[in-house]
Amino acid sequence: MSAERPVRSPCVSICALDEHDICIGCQRTAAEITQWGRMSNDERRVVLQHCTERACAAGQFLQTPVRP
Repeated sequence: MSAERPVRSPCVSICALDEHDICIGCQRTAAEITQWGRMSNDERRVVLQHCTERACAAGQFLQTPVRP
């Protein structure tokens, strides 16, 4: 049985923090960005869910993303 692959970073190379310290590209907080490399896959999935919620709240998603 092979080890689980690391969950990929949501970084889209548009790296700028807004007034709330949220990246305008990937929707992660500054703390989430700096801690990403030390997070477990489960923690990363939680962060990705938060990113999706932030993007939806900001009107950056036209539709709800499809979940596998």
